Amino acid sequence: MSTQAWIEDYIDGQKQALDSIPTDKVEQLLQELKALHAEDRKLFAFGNGGSASNASHFITDLGKGSSDALDKRFNCLSLNDNVSWMTAIGNDYAYEDIFVRQLENYAQSGDMLLTMSVSGSSPNLVKAVGWAKEHGVKSWALIGGKRGKLFELADEVIVIENEHY
Repeated sequence: MSTQAWIEDYIDGQKQALDSIPTDKVEQLLQELKALHAEDRKLFAFGNGGSASNASHFITDLGKGSSDALDKRFNCLSLNDNVSWMTAIGNDYAYEDIFVRQLENYAQSGDMLLTMSVSGSSPNLVKAVGWAKEHGVKSWALIGGKRGKLFELADEVIVIENEHY
């Protein structure tokens, strides 16, 4: 395959992924975020790899840029941003605990989490969402076409019909 053909295939895949976004679910998420903000509840976002970067970027935009336009700041935190804490948890307990142990410190019933995963089955994400269910924390998962365990476990899901990382 030529480089040009590869680029064209990549662009076509991106278009298909964008076309698969369920706008009704995105609208539902936005309405729930507005309610969360109005109730002074917290939002936690997290993921692995590129999804970790996306979670961090999303929280930065929400906590800084979006909050600038609001009458009060949005209470939000990316669980990917404290590397020292993540590595201490991973080293002293297990890598699958890096998010759930942070939620144990910060999350309360009525809060919300947003996790992002192409595979939908990362053990650390699955464990955190399972903990959230047991503790009254609403869970949203933004997942890829593989769906994985998060498809069944999260309270709400937005599926992007693509498996490309």
